[in-house]
Amino acid sequence: MFDLLSEFRKLVTALERSQIEYALCGGLAMAIYGRARASVGIDLLVLSESLGPVLTIGAELGYDIRGLDMSFARGAIEIRRVSKIDAESGHLLSLDLLLVTPEIQEVWDARATADWQDGTLSVVSRDGLI
Repeated sequence: MFDLLSEFRKLVTALERSQIEYALCGGLAMAIYGRARASVGIDLLVLSESLGPVLTIGAELGYDIRGLDMSFARGAIEIRRVSKIDAESGHLLSLDLLLVTPEIQEVWDARATADWQDGTLSVVSRDGLI
């Protein structure tokens, strides 16, 4: 079985090294706020102009299976998915990139910083998760 925390750590390290802004969202963000939820992927909120560089970093980390673009709520939620297959277990791990759209700009603007084992993370606020 893949180590989700290790995968996440590698991704965040690469994003920070490249000075790419992000905000953790989804199940891992809920865990930051003490509401653990089973999660089999990594969800990040990113600016549209950062999508290309984030996909490049993802590819360098093995996320090279491109999913179909997803659009919900008449374009308010735009998701780009890339995945990788864990060599040992054969399990699929997905990286969902939620693009900042005008409808969720407020969520991006209200992102917070959270302490974690390797320093700090950018994470969607509690209200933003809702």
